[in-house]
Amino acid sequence: MNALFPLGWAHFLGGGLLIGLGVAWLFLSTGRIGGMSTVFTSTWSYVSQAPYFQLPRFTEGRQWRLVYAAGLVLGAFLWWRWLGPQAPLSTGLPWWQLLLGGVLVGYGARLGNGCTSGHGICGLGSMQLPSLVAVLTFMATGFATANLVLWWRGA
Repeated sequence: MNALFPLGWAHFLGGGLLIGLGVAWLFLSTGRIGGMSTVFTSTWSYVSQAPYFQLPRFTEGRQWRLVYAAGLVLGAFLWWRWLGPQAPLSTGLPWWQLLLGGVLVGYGARLGNGCTSGHGICGLGSMQLPSLVAVLTFMATGFATANLVLWWRGA
């Protein structure tokens, strides 16, 4: 267990519970779904005049989505500060791998009509069958990719 979770598992459980409570509160109090891929797209509507980014579904809710994203960033920062110096700030990966991973995840989120937070947390929580299919696809792809990388590195 220590090899998989060298810093313990309690903070992962706590973070997951806080995320679950947060999206549940957002949905119950406003009826809004807290997926991050739409936050990303609606933010682009401020800087790009491309017709896709100017669709009403992105421009009408972009203010609350920016506040939502800022809260997630602030929450992550406060969580890290609470954990102290034991939480690593570096992944040990080269920048190009992080950039490539981000591009692939962003493309996959757009292709899958949502991201893991939208489908995995909100979609499964509201028992949406398309979200179940998306999450199973995300997980299978993640497992396959992780094993491929381990095999490629010779681990």
